[in-house]
Amino acid sequence: MTSSGSGSGSGSAVPRLVVAAPSSRSGKTTVATGLMAALCARGLAVSPHKVGPDYIDPGYHALATGRAGRNLDAYLCGPELVGPLFLHGARGCDIAVVEGVMGLYDGAAGEGELASTAQVAKLLRAPVVLVVDASSQSRSVAALVHGFVSWDPEVRIGGVILNKVASDRHEALLREAVDSVGVPVLGVLRRAARVDVPSRHLGLVPVAERHAQAVDAVAAMAAQVADGCDLEALVALARGAGTWGCTAWDAGEALVSSPPPPLPVPSPGAAPPGPRVAVAGGAAFTFSYAEHTELLAAAGAEVVTFDPLRDEELPAGTAGLVIGGGFPEVYASELSANEGLRKSVAELALAGAPVAAECAGLLYLCRDLDGLPMCGVLDASARMSERLTLGYRDAVAVSDSALAGAGTRMRGHEFHRTVVEPGAGAAPAWGMRAPERRVEGFVERGVHASYLHTHWAAEPGVARRFVERCRTS
Repeated sequence: MTSSGSGSGSGSAVPRLVVAAPSSRSGKTTVATGLMAALCARGLAVSPHKVGPDYIDPGYHALATGRAGRNLDAYLCGPELVGPLFLHGARGCDIAVVEGVMGLYDGAAGEGELASTAQVAKLLRAPVVLVVDASSQSRSVAALVHGFVSWDPEVRIGGVILNKVASDRHEALLREAVDSVGVPVLGVLRRAARVDVPSRHLGLVPVAERHAQAVDAVAAMAAQVADGCDLEALVALARGAGTWGCTAWDAGEALVSSPPPPLPVPSPGAAPPGPRVAVAGGAAFTFSYAEHTELLAAAGAEVVTFDPLRDEELPAGTAGLVIGGGFPEVYASELSANEGLRKSVAELALAGAPVAAECAGLLYLCRDLDGLPMCGVLDASARMSERLTLGYRDAVAVSDSALAGAGTRMRGHEFHRTVVEPGAGAAPAWGMRAPERRVEGFVERGVHASYLHTHWAAEPGVARRFVERCRTS
């Protein structure tokens, strides 16, 4: 099995398949990540994708493939961007593997199929491989598979992978049952503790926090999938996906086509250097969509990363700051102990420089987190909570900020077990339109801080606005 070059990314014929399941915890991540790594080991360039807003699984996908894991979210970005963003990520690849979210037909609450794995599979015209947890069933698996196959005729289930199979006898019973449905069994996986990835309050532990162990886990996933699955059949299924009319997304083109019209481009040689935008990274701030830095760069910024756990000051010449999501609560002591960086961030923000902070970034800018001093940019206090706040949000910008003009409508996602008090400043960042009406977040000086995770590809103008504010502040 070698690279064929058929997935150049210049068209929409890239071989592709979607790894889905009847429900969460069926083994999608194990199969998808293991398949990505196993195909890479056989000389294929693999494009990794994840349905939904999840930031953690793409980290494991990136480890398996050596490419940025990318999200396909029909709620955050709209169905019309799913295909273009997919092709953008698949440029130069031989095959693409898309890991689903939750159960195959589960999507945004109360929105029908919107943001479901099934919808993404249909938008990509991609065959689905259904991963079934067979640990507590035998012949009943036939009824389950039949139901998923027949529920939506537009979703093509091209095969089944049976997971957590107990024995050869169990496997024989399962195969006989699935054969009666007319769906091929493309793999059988036994239980394997070595592929388990530890979890905590918001899901799997990110790669950045356990890189050596994550490398071993991905290698174990690859070995399990290679041993238990028919890789040739899976590749053949992906190559049979066919073509469809779609053009790859491009950050520069997205900026040009997004309102308002771009500023005139200076003549060659006369353009000033782009403003330096520092983006938080490291183990405490792992939640970021690859398209955000691509849009910042396309808008003219010089993007540099820094690690709030290690770097004692911001990169020299920083004109703007982006602090995404992650787990500051896990690293609160280390973040608090880095007084030099906290002071550097506070000085930049208080000077009026543009700062965009989401979720973990919001906590980091607060006065304190669980009693430990943070940056003190916002007159608010943060603490851990037993309550999980989770779900898609339909929001509108309440206040003009360096990120968005008042009235800008964006869809986002909240996912945290923390509370910030007060929950909004005198100038809130967002007004939530659904599922409940409330205001949230802070706009102060150049700071835009909020719990809301957004995908800038849906509204590229926010990146251009942010970079222009960095240039002029």
